[in-house]
Amino acid sequence: MRISICGKLPKSFSLSRKELKSAAKLFATLSSKRVGVYWHEVAVYLGDDAESDEMHQAIMNIEGATDVITQAYDAIPPEKPGIFGELFVNTDQALREAAKRKNQSPAKELLLYVAHGMDHLSGADDHSEKGYLSMRRRELNWIKKWFEEERK
Repeated sequence: MRISICGKLPKSFSLSRKELKSAAKLFATLSSKRVGVYWHEVAVYLGDDAESDEMHQAIMNIEGATDVITQAYDAIPPEKPGIFGELFVNTDQALREAAKRKNQSPAKELLLYVAHGMDHLSGADDHSEKGYLSMRRRELNWIKKWFEEERK
């Protein structure tokens, strides 16, 4: 599986590109195992509110910035079936939301958006309260697992 990180990662996240890539790879791997589908490649694009608004309109025809936008693509034969995807992650929103939440660092908020996007790429749905809670629980566990592995 190939993971690429594109765009500016502000220093205020106290997270290196290497760490972000490592976390994204773990989340994609866990998401892949959850659904039993091979993942080819995921590009994680980091952007601000203006870029998020632009992508939100282009992809979903919805006005306004959001936390993460997920775009999945099917493999093109003769490629092995599996997932190709893009995540458009809003760094401005991650910084704002982290400041509002007790005990939430900007890094953890950003990782939550990446985990959430990976979860959506594998077909998870948060349109119901049950689906939302299931996704959130899973994503927080993924983040906890990544922090535990990083500290080894």
